[in-house]
Amino acid sequence: MSEQKSDMIEAVSLQYLAEVLQGAGYRTNESEQNGGKQLLSASQGIGFAVRPGNPVGEGPEMLDFTLSCALRIQGTLPENMVSDWNRDKRFSRLTHQVDFLVLEMDVVVAGGVGAGHLRTQVELWDRLMREFLLYLRNYRATGSADDQDAAG
Repeated sequence: MSEQKSDMIEAVSLQYLAEVLQGAGYRTNESEQNGGKQLLSASQGIGFAVRPGNPVGEGPEMLDFTLSCALRIQGTLPENMVSDWNRDKRFSRLTHQVDFLVLEMDVVVAGGVGAGHLRTQVELWDRLMREFLLYLRNYRATGSADDQDAAG
């Protein structure tokens, strides 16, 4: 059996992820937060961050990363908003952190993935962002109708 060259990606750097995002049509900026580097970008007009995960040794490469969107909350959240999202969506998680509603999706490359897999993960994140914004609009509209029913 002959040896074949593997095109599998087993670790990524922020620079490589910036290239993947730019190849998908996103603008990216590298930023520093709490002494660590991350990428900043936007989808659907809403900003998000690409935060490094578990490093490979001491170098710039990592085995995983997190796509994260934090939106500031004004007022109170409907009681089941976070749990309803998490029950219905498989590839992301929604949390309520102090004054923020945070949508996150982890991407793992450990063990090896193809370049197409990374591109698909970016496309999935874009879709989740669209669904998240629609979800927030629908929840707000439902909450407003419920408030009017309760007041009437």
